[in-house]
Amino acid sequence: MDKGKILLVDDDADLLRLLSLRMKSAGYTVSTAANGSEALSVLAMEHPRLVITDLRMDQMDGMALLEAIRRDYPTLPVIILTAHGSIPDALVAANQGVFAFLTKPFDGKDLMAQVERAFSLTAAPLPPDGKKRADQPGWERILTRSPKMQAVLDQARLVAASSASVFIHGASGTGKELLAQAIHQSSPRRDRPFIAVNCAAFPEQLLESELFGHKKGAFTGAATSHQGLFQAADGGTLFLDEIGDMPLPLQVKLLRALQEHCVRPVGATESIPVDVRIISASHRDLEQEMAARRFRDDLYYRLCVVTLELPSLAQRPEDIPLLAEHFLRETASKNRKEANGITPEAMELLVAAPWPGNVRQLANVIEQAVVLSTTPRIGAPLIRHALRDKEGEVLPLADAKGRFEMNYLIQIMRMTRGNVSQAAQLAQRNRTEFYRLLRRYHLDPAAFKEGGGDDEE
Repeated sequence: MDKGKILLVDDDADLLRLLSLRMKSAGYTVSTAANGSEALSVLAMEHPRLVITDLRMDQMDGMALLEAIRRDYPTLPVIILTAHGSIPDALVAANQGVFAFLTKPFDGKDLMAQVERAFSLTAAPLPPDGKKRADQPGWERILTRSPKMQAVLDQARLVAASSASVFIHGASGTGKELLAQAIHQSSPRRDRPFIAVNCAAFPEQLLESELFGHKKGAFTGAATSHQGLFQAADGGTLFLDEIGDMPLPLQVKLLRALQEHCVRPVGATESIPVDVRIISASHRDLEQEMAARRFRDDLYYRLCVVTLELPSLAQRPEDIPLLAEHFLRETASKNRKEANGITPEAMELLVAAPWPGNVRQLANVIEQAVVLSTTPRIGAPLIRHALRDKEGEVLPLADAKGRFEMNYLIQIMRMTRGNVSQAAQLAQRNRTEFYRLLRRYHLDPAAFKEGGGDDEE
């Protein structure tokens, strides 16, 4: 049984080999890198649940690698090994969030104990095909191959089991409500309601009534009493989208409800106890809103116990082909169309586009192209038309070439499971040129194989 993936980083080839054998014999999948720079390339392709790295290495040492991992993958545990162990090194590593710091020669049992402890505290990642697992309710709707997105999902899975309030920050169309639903479905409240409300969609008085309810006759037009969303979500989760647009007077009432765990409907004299977990979201930077005195500090600290930063689609370009194919299948089935693929030229346009509307915009572009398509494969003209082909909305292909090439190579190597001959044939390139492209982006064919082995001719 595969216990999970570990990335080993060391410039000592013999030690790397010994560590690999030890981890594989214990049931772990192993990837390796000779230095920090190579390790970052591997991290861009794969999503290990643990990194074990040497401290002293050429090009990029273990401390620099740790700093880069903490910046881009904040929940990924890192174990540092060194023959130059010292208190200053250990202190610096501890301050940067190292999981464990072991001095060579280390006891193999101690290392394995730390590895097992690290895996017991981290969340298992989603399968690369995005298919549902019984122990991962809700997450199957979030499709990604992006390490940045996976890091956010890891944090979300860890916080889901708690009762902590969560704030999701991200641009419009990045999937904030989808993530909130997944957190709820993985929480102890999963059998109770999940209710969402967009705080920017209501004027102040109506939003107050929507949240807290009102009594009959409380205001003009209140012909009957109305139960608010806090009461409707009792025992479950209330998702407050675009919380940054909530008027200041209503922020005071929301804060009181969160502090006292009860609500008072408009026009009522008595409060009603409620048990609700709050997940909020906004495209606005709430710290900037606080500085401008448009958002209350005390409410901010109530809502933002844990903050999740959703990357824009432009920050996760490797997900564009995956999402585009998913939306293609979904739209073709819904509209009974025979569309079954996207041409390389069309996919290149999709990967190069800036996507100000993020995943929602991509879904709309694919839907329009599928609906207008008269052939099984979606071509570049339809995609160009769906993107409106406005000046400045699509990056020059020369600027996007490097990003597209790396993501294209990763995709095609995954499709062929590391078979360079098949991949080169699909890409319509000879093997020599294809190998040159792989080396340019530090892509190792072995990383895509299942069980290793040589290329099949």
